Amino acid sequence: MHGDLTTDVRPGRFARFAGVLRATFGLAVDVALPQLCAACREPVGGEGLCAACWSKLSFIAPPYCERLGIPFPFDPGPGVLSMEAIADPPAYRRARAAVRYDDVARKLVHAFKYGDRLDLAPTMGRWMTNAARALLAETDAIVPVPLHWRRQWARRFNQSALLAEVVAKASGVAVAHAALRRVKATPQQVGLSQAERAQNVQGAFRVLPAAKTAVAGRRLLLVDDVLTSGATVDACSRALLRAGAEQVDVLVFARVVAAARPPI
Repeated sequence: MHGDLTTDVRPGRFARFAGVLRATFGLAVDVALPQLCAACREPVGGEGLCAACWSKLSFIAPPYCERLGIPFPFDPGPGVLSMEAIADPPAYRRARAAVRYDDVARKLVHAFKYGDRLDLAPTMGRWMTNAARALLAETDAIVPVPLHWRRQWARRFNQSALLAEVVAKASGVAVAHAALRRVKATPQQVGLSQAERAQNVQGAFRVLPAAKTAVAGRRLLLVDDVLTSGATVDACSRALLRAGAEQVDVLVFARVVAAARPPI
């Protein structure tokens, strides 16, 4: 009898008890450790950024190069491409970013990527979604830039996949997690020149035969956290296009911005 009673009611009671503990512990942590700004670590009233850091965050909005998404200093008219896009066109069709990769954005990315601040993903992903409304209207599936399995095992998560899930939830476009595989463990790109970055990721990405049905004939949105030289997303785009993708666009949280020059 006692055994039957334990089997019947213990799971429910334990689940409720565990929930109470989690709620109580969370409240205690909130009281003892107030929320801190994700960039400067100053106390804030809620999650996210303090007013000072928020004012320094530089969102990217039109006018910008239709191809690369880097902002123009003035409006040259609709559909105009920058000299950079004309001189060295990427494999992908269009790229968009939520913010410039400045000091505040860099701190957010580092906190998210290396500081286990996974709570930043929903906010970062929502900003990305707003920046890519036009692209998402023409997207069949979202593809996160993959990590090599060794790096993902060490980090425990893929930051691009987390951002892709937030964008998917906000837009209703599904994520094709298995569409692209990183088959080559490359050194990190930090400190490399543009040519070295391109060489570093050459042959690093592949669409496996089992994933080709998720790629062929589809309009894809490739998601990453930061765009610097563009070598990584260009290599990913080439792999997807070789596998039969109709088109590839790119969406990132932040991108390095040099002054874009519209054509004369």
